[in-house]
Order: sequence, then structure tokens, then C-alpha cells
Amino acid sequence: MKKIHIVILVIVAAGISIIAASFGQFSSYQTFETASKEPGKKLYVIGFLQKDKEMQYDPKKDPNHFIFYAKDKQGNINKVIFNGEKPRDIEKSEQIVMMGYEEGGSFHCSRIQMKCPSKYKKDMVAEGNNG
Repeated sequence: MKKIHIVILVIVAAGISIIAASFGQFSSYQTFETASKEPGKKLYVIGFLQKDKEMQYDPKKDPNHFIFYAKDKQGNINKVIFNGEKPRDIEKSEQIVMMGYEEGGSFHCSRIQMKCPSKYKKDMVAEGNNG
């Protein structure tokens, strides 16, 4: 085997390793309990909007600050802080996928993907300012 072939194989292997490592941190969905055990680590959490709990959003005061409560698949309810405007029709979503990290007893979310109930309506994504 020529030296150039060995160099190319090493470069390809390194590239694959880097790509696999970057996707590895977001490879599975976690719970709020997992997030609280690993504060600061970015995770994806699937949850459901707690419609019976208060949502805080005042676009006149701060249009990029939305606070709500969500319940994960294990039944844990957590306060979620989203640094972006309140996603339109979040109340109608079946599920929400939140990307963020735990800090100070709250889940700080930088991205929300809302799973819509209709198979004909696309999922909606909201991006925050700290993303």
C-alpha cells in the first residue's frame, strides 16, 4: 500500500470519528431527571406542555422570554425557560422536543420542536436567542 493511501485512510477515519462524536451527544432523548444530574450539558428532552400551569410571556416587557412548564415521559414536571418568543400554537401541540440544559432548577431551552396532531401539518420549530 502506498503512503498516500495510508494518509487518506487516516484522514477519512479521523473525519468519521469527529462526525460520530459530534452526533453522539444528541443521539437520544433524555428526561428532566437526567438533565438535573448533568447540569450544563445540552440534551434533548421530549415532553408535554402542562396547560394547567401558568405560562409567562409578556412581549411588551421582553419579547424573547417565555416561561412554561412541561412534563417528560417519566412524569417529571419542570420549569422551562425559552429565550425566544412564545411559539405560535404551542398549546395545540401533542408533544414538544426541547433542546437545552439544566441550570438552577430550570431547564433552559434554546430550541423547541412542536409535534403537531395532524399528519398533514408539519412540525413547527422555534429557535431561541441563546442557541
